[in-house]
Amino acid sequence: MVKVSPSLQALGQRGCDFLGCELAIMGGALSWISEKHLISALSNHGGFGVLACGSMGPELLLKEIQATKSMTSKNFGANLIVMHPELGALIDVCLSEKVSHIVLAGGFPSAPLIKKIKDAGTKVLCFAPTAALGKKLVRMGADAIVIEGTEAGGHIGPVSTSVLAQEILPEIRDVPVFVAGGIGRGEAIVSYLEMGASGVQLGTRFVCATESIAHANFKKAYIRAAARDAMPSVQTDERFPVIPVRAIINEGCKKFMQKQREVIARFDCGELTREQAQLEIEHFWAGALRRAVIDGDIETGSVMAGQSVGLVKQEQPIAEIYEELVTQAEKSLEDCAKKNKCGEY
Repeated sequence: MVKVSPSLQALGQRGCDFLGCELAIMGGALSWISEKHLISALSNHGGFGVLACGSMGPELLLKEIQATKSMTSKNFGANLIVMHPELGALIDVCLSEKVSHIVLAGGFPSAPLIKKIKDAGTKVLCFAPTAALGKKLVRMGADAIVIEGTEAGGHIGPVSTSVLAQEILPEIRDVPVFVAGGIGRGEAIVSYLEMGASGVQLGTRFVCATESIAHANFKKAYIRAAARDAMPSVQTDERFPVIPVRAIINEGCKKFMQKQREVIARFDCGELTREQAQLEIEHFWAGALRRAVIDGDIETGSVMAGQSVGLVKQEQPIAEIYEELVTQAEKSLEDCAKKNKCGEY
């Protein structure tokens, strides 16, 4: 277990108490990557792992939770997509297995849904893109809020982490708030904790963990990449909206642009209805992330990554990554204390 100084521990204590762990660091839910091996390692070494359940049905989720329990006695959470067609069944699985925390993502949950989870004794975390929506979620019963900036990998919003933090942290104090998006070093963790965050969420930083099942090619793509290589997907026509996805630019990204143009041309000449065209565009990436993560197809698959990918330099065990983050955070606090003692501003 990583040793944490009293000063750093105090900064993250609220987050640690809420999650039931030693480090106020949540693992981001990375489809195909955030499974039992990575989750148990994140929790076993003091942080808080979160299963990515978006691609799972109830039976698979049950097996994954039980397998994770066999690998850790620590708390871990489950990330559920609000738009999932079997959301109710997935929640029932989590509640029956006594998963300590559920993270609701990919949409705005209903108050009855939040109440159902809370009534079973499970903590609920929700994503908030604005202070107003964050406050509404708290009134609806959310136990904690996650704010995620556009620097993150995968599906992203339009506002940067630093701006969201300035907008939301001063406004939401009733419940813990966790900050995510573009965080890859301990100094950044300290800065958000000092701004009022209860903890942070990191995803990209853990992809190249030794315990991660991501294909060797996928990890190599991360290690080679610079921050500017992780770019959001581009929408070519406002009539056909595309939720931006941040990923490392490759041949697949270029083909997606071409696919949009081809489909829209077919729509314009009457070959496709609007619904058919939209569906073809949305289905282009179906299975693309799995091809990249599991099969190692980093040319035409989707290599989703946050901009902090430029800070990933090698494959490392989770324990070593935590050690680096804590060491950086401790040094940041020490340097600040020295400046204050010397009267420097």
